[in-house]
Formats: sequence, structure tokens, C-alpha cells
Amino acid sequence: MNRNGPLALLFHALFVVFMAAPLAVVVWMSFTPDNLLKLPTTTLSLRWFYAILDNQQFINAFGLSIFLGVIAATLAILLAVPAALALSRYRFSGRDGLVAFFLSPLIIPHVVLGVAFLRFFTQAGITGSFAALLGSHVLVIFPYGLRLVLASLTASDPALERAAVSLGASNWTVFKRVVLPMMIPGVAGGWVISFIQSFDEVTMTVFVATPSSMTLPVRMYHYIEESIDPLVASVSTVVIFGTFLLMFLVDRIYGLDRMLVGPTK
Repeated sequence: MNRNGPLALLFHALFVVFMAAPLAVVVWMSFTPDNLLKLPTTTLSLRWFYAILDNQQFINAFGLSIFLGVIAATLAILLAVPAALALSRYRFSGRDGLVAFFLSPLIIPHVVLGVAFLRFFTQAGITGSFAALLGSHVLVIFPYGLRLVLASLTASDPALERAAVSLGASNWTVFKRVVLPMMIPGVAGGWVISFIQSFDEVTMTVFVATPSSMTLPVRMYHYIEESIDPLVASVSTVVIFGTFLLMFLVDRIYGLDRMLVGPTK
């Protein structure tokens, strides 16, 4: 068994510090009692966390982001599963082009997508509706779910499906008893990644959202333009610790390795 040497361990430690340092600074600033974002602060206070409860706009935006992320991630996975099954199990003319088309939102700048969505929804007369916001998020996060579901199906053995068919199983039984268990890690991981992408999306959403349908990242973006108090830092801290808590619970209940990698032998 190979072990990392001192230089490798030092590099990994520096990399972790480099990645975690901005989060630590944001958390530190969120506990300041002052009216401005500044460091260092020698006195800790929960003032700006209590201020979140008094700001109904942030609470509404957080609820909308959670609701939108759950619905968008679920719809994206429901679309990704049949698409991944077709792309992984069949070989047909234009397959590679179809894969590139499905994954194209990954390479198109979100600013371009935002402008395109704004123009399309304006002409369709649905600008500012929840359907427009939901549709744009589903299109943006769909490739993430597709990639993970497609990867889980590509790594599975098609001979297991043929064996089930040869034993008299129907197509639905094969899918439910053979295919679905093999693709569960990709489905679960794809849903989580899709939800995170939807919750965190801001560049494209700025063009689609309206004052009555602002997600949390968009609300924070506009708040920073108007104010420089630490309220946004406290909101960010709540999101950071909420994410850590969610990942901890998922790891304890289901297992992150099992969800993202699959069952180990």
C-alpha cells in the first residue's frame, strides 16, 4: 500500500486551507457586532443572525430557493433517466450529437443563457412566472443529472438485463428489479448535484427572476449592491453550516460514498 510522503501531505494541507480560508473569513465576519464588514473583530455577537429573522425578504427567498431546487432537481432526474437509458443501451445514428446537445448547457455561458431565456419568455408572455423560472433551472441543471445517471448505467453490465429477460421477466420487472438498483447511485448523486446547482445559480437567474420571485442568491446579490452591512455574511454562514449538516446527515443515513460512487465490494 502506497502512502503519501511529507511533501504530498503538506500540499494537501495547503490546498485544504486555501479552499477553506474564504469560508472561515465569511463565518468570522458574520459574528461581528459592527455595522460594516471589517476584520479583525475582537467581539463576537449574534446580532446579524437575529437580523435575518427580521428580514422577511431573505426568509421568502430562502423558501423559494429550497422549493425551486427540489422541484427542478426532481424534474431534471425524471428527464435524465429515460435519456440516459436510451443513450447507454442503444447505438443509433446521431447519438453522439444528441449527447453533445443534452450537455451543451455546461459549456454555454450562463449570461448568454440568461439573455436568451429573458428574450424567449418575454415573447412567450410568461416573464416573471414560476414556470419560466422552473423551466430555465431544469434546462441548466439537466446535464449534471444526466452525466451521473449515464455514468452509472455505462458502468453496469447489460448482461444482467438480458439474463432477467431470458428468465421471463417483463420490461417493467427488469427495470424495477435490475436496472433501477444499478442506477440508484447515479440518480441519488445526480439529484443532489442538480439541487445544489439550482440553489446556487445566480448568473442566469438574475435575468429571469422578478422582485416577487427572487431566489436567495439573487436576493443576496441585490442586497450587496445596496448595503455593506454583515447581514449577507450571516446568511452565508447559515447556508454553509446548513450544507455541512445536510451532508453529515446524508453520510450517516445513506453514505456519501455509496450515493456518489456506488456500493463497494
